[in-house]
Formats: sequence, C-alpha cells, structure tokens
Amino acid sequence: MKNALFGALSLVVTLLFAPIATPALAADADPAAAQVQSFYDALLDTMKHGKQLGLNGRYEKLKPAVEQAYDLPLMTSLVVGSSWSTLSAGDQKELINAFERMTIANYAKNFDDFSGEKFTVDPAVQTRGVDKVVMSKLVTGGQSIPFNYRMRQSNGGTWKIVDVYLNGFVSELATRRSDFGATLSSGGAPALIKKINALADGLMK
Repeated sequence: MKNALFGALSLVVTLLFAPIATPALAADADPAAAQVQSFYDALLDTMKHGKQLGLNGRYEKLKPAVEQAYDLPLMTSLVVGSSWSTLSAGDQKELINAFERMTIANYAKNFDDFSGEKFTVDPAVQTRGVDKVVMSKLVTGGQSIPFNYRMRQSNGGTWKIVDVYLNGFVSELATRRSDFGATLSSGGAPALIKKINALADGLMK
C-alpha cells in the first residue's frame, strides 16, 4: 500500500484504548462494531484482488461497501457546517455525490493490494451521547495504526460511520471542514463541488 493512506484518512477527540480483540469477537459484541468489521471484510477482499481489479474495478467493488458503512449525506452536511441548511436541494445532492466519489476513490487508490495486512476491531464499544465509538487497528509492515470510528444510527436503525479518527484523535470531518471552508466562503457550493470532484478525479488517475 502507498504511504498516502496515512495522510488521506487524516482525521478531534481523545479516546481511551482497550485491548484489541479478534474480528469474530468484535462482530459479536455490538452492531456498530459489526458494521466496521463488515466494511473491513469487504476492503480486505478488494485488496486481495486489487491488481486484477485495477483502480476502476476496486472503485466499483468498494462503492456498495462504503455506502453501507458510511452515512455520507450526514458526513457531507457536517463537513459543510452551518451553511448546509441554506443550500439548495440540488447543491446538497451534488455535494453528497462529490463527497461520496472522493471517499470511495480514496479507498480504491490507497488500498490497492494485499501484503498481509490485518484489521482488528475492539469489541469494547464506547458510548458518546447518541453516538458510539468503535476502535480498531490496521496492522501492516510491523506497524499498528489506530483507526477509530464515530458511529450514529441512521433513520433505518443501522449504525453508520459519521467520522474517522487516525491515531485516536485527528478528526477527518474537522480536517475536511477546515480545508473546504475557504472554498465554500469564496465561491459557494459550486466552487466546493468542483473542488471535491477534482480531488476525486485526481485519485482516480
């Protein structure tokens, strides 16, 4: 895998770490943990066939897994912030579509092959108000990298990812909001849509 995955998933809370369990135990412990494990299973399967699939093939294979695991509409609204409610329905839809493209493209680009990587999910899910926090690690090349997820129940009752934290404390949503804020302020929704789509296009080259 490329070093870009460490920065691309850059993510604002400090979490307490509990011992990491096996995937099977994590999946049995809590529906939020099971959701993360299911996503990891799809990601690992894609990585194992990464070279045969190619970039576009990995994108198409990961698309349903990302849509199932992530609450992309909510994440997009949180990235945009307080101005979300002032946008037209059309601009909101285009922003969600662009954010989804970027998210899937990031995984397809950076998780492109398999070299014995392993994901472990902690069954000790933490509650944060209406949300849950699922802690996990990516073990690769002798390194153990924490990936922690803030989860929230969607309208259908399914627990979905609404933020990702790298190394336990750097929030993807906060980083994206800071990055996109100036574009939104200066050019409005059309400029931000263009920027996010350009980021997705760059990942797909």
